[in-house]
Amino acid sequence: MTVQTHTPADVPAKNTTAATPAPVLDKGKDGRGATTVADGVVAKIAGIAIQEIPGVHALGGGAARAIGSLREKVGQKDLTQGVSVEVGQTQVAVDVTLVVEYPHPLQEVADNARDAVYTAIEDLVGMEVTEVNITITDIHVPSEDADADDAEREPRVA
Repeated sequence: MTVQTHTPADVPAKNTTAATPAPVLDKGKDGRGATTVADGVVAKIAGIAIQEIPGVHALGGGAARAIGSLREKVGQKDLTQGVSVEVGQTQVAVDVTLVVEYPHPLQEVADNARDAVYTAIEDLVGMEVTEVNITITDIHVPSEDADADDAEREPRVA
């Protein structure tokens, strides 16, 4: 878990006038309290941002996807699947494992996913993202789904 304190620059300190600048307060000592953001929340925000990227088929490696598909069948989708975060006091590092849809350019999908994570975490959480490492473990070919449907059809020969 990380604790993030915030001293807004636009909130003037008490007993100051326009002629004298407000004293600079240490973080957490402004009397307004601290905000705590759990690591899981940061991972979930990153996971949601990545799922909206065109060309991303799934998050996580083979085993994680298998477990994830079981969860989805019972109505529990894991939005942090394939996302690992390391959260410090003011900075975040993110590792993402994903599967790209064929024929999307791998580097383009990775760059778009990286940009989405940077934007989502910096905008929603308010922390600096130091790095986003993307690992592409597989390519999803649409014909793979068609092969699964063939097993459910009647045989062509008797």
